[in-house]
Amino acid sequence: MSEEQPQGDTEDDEDLRYFVRIGKTDLDGTKSVERSLIEMNGIGRRTARIIAHEADVDRTATFGRLEDDEINAVVDTVENYADTVPDWLNNSQQDFYSGETTHEVGNDLNMSQRHDINRLKMIESYRGIRHKRGQKVRGQRTKSTGRTEGTIGVNVEEIREEQAEEEEAAGEEE
Repeated sequence: MSEEQPQGDTEDDEDLRYFVRIGKTDLDGTKSVERSLIEMNGIGRRTARIIAHEADVDRTATFGRLEDDEINAVVDTVENYADTVPDWLNNSQQDFYSGETTHEVGNDLNMSQRHDINRLKMIESYRGIRHKRGQKVRGQRTKSTGRTEGTIGVNVEEIREEQAEEEEAAGEEE
């Protein structure tokens, strides 16, 4: 038993890149291309499949084992994604200031969302006011859900303990 070889081949492990960098995001090289791309902000399952198809890469292949030119093709496809798909498939349609339709990925997506929310707060639109107050923005119920403070409802045990203490205090006074 002690002479058995480990499960994985050591030669294959030398070729494996554990991290693949796209933009400012490190992706897991041990997962498939599709699964690795999903970890990136702004890329979901459908987008990851489209990117793998456009880059002409097998979506089930291990991302860290791809050749340099295949990885570069994936990176180029991610950067130029907005040009290759219809406008309705992009996540940033008709920007408020420029009017352009783009597909934001990674930290750019977070920054543009923060910028949009701050603009709504500045002009004090209904959504902006809800964001300022920390309330639900998209029409959800707030009467029974989304509470952040303490317990909800009546704590019967606490009330009984308080009544017992009051009765003891009243009994000692007599």
